[in-house]
Amino acid sequence: MSLELNDVTLTYPDGDGRLTALDRVSLDVPRGSLAAVIGPSGSGKSSLLAVAATLVTPDSGTVTVDGVRTTGLSRGELTRLRRHRIGIVFQQPNLLPSLTAAEQLQVMARIDGRGAAGARPRAMELLDAVGLADRAGRRPHQLSGGQRQRLNIARALMNEPTVLLVDEPTSALDHERGAAVIDLIARLTRRQGTATVLVTHDRAHLGVTDRVYEVHDGRLTSAEADAEADAEAAGAGEPVR
Repeated sequence: MSLELNDVTLTYPDGDGRLTALDRVSLDVPRGSLAAVIGPSGSGKSSLLAVAATLVTPDSGTVTVDGVRTTGLSRGELTRLRRHRIGIVFQQPNLLPSLTAAEQLQVMARIDGRGAAGARPRAMELLDAVGLADRAGRRPHQLSGGQRQRLNIARALMNEPTVLLVDEPTSALDHERGAAVIDLIARLTRRQGTATVLVTHDRAHLGVTDRVYEVHDGRLTSAEADAEADAEAAGAGEPVR
């Protein structure tokens, strides 16, 4: 498994007590597969993504990224792990307004300490993969919302992560552009071989995912298993013919 959460519990201070954001959550995502996590606002989706990204340390349980167990790692070691092995697509692209599309990607390589020689070809390869090769010289204000989100995805893949975490990528897009972005994430997951977790409120585009999970009150369940259980219950209630 490229991403594994095992029995993870996360709580936050809440007045005199603590609020449980994640309740003994376990999740396995192999490389080359796309897992969607759905659920209402405040259910724990964002907390799950933050723990998987090693941005938040859980109270208990373990997180393993590409074979590396994160428990006990220092802040510097976690930073290096994220830089080399985790790509994060935030809900808002937060692109640097002064940089072109190609430069947005190239700067990621420089942050990672990679030489400039290989950065440009890698950037152009990814821009081509997301359909923006002809927009390499454009700045963010010259791109549409869908194009900025595709650039955001390419930027997250620049340093060849093994884990890709995607937070609500369609929230600011219409249905057609949202569907195109989800299809792109699914294609790149298989092409790049990432273990991808997609957090979304939009159930309309889940057909391209490999697995769907649902979060309620911090508890993670398989949406497919829930659907099968509902079908069995409905079938049990039907009269014998």
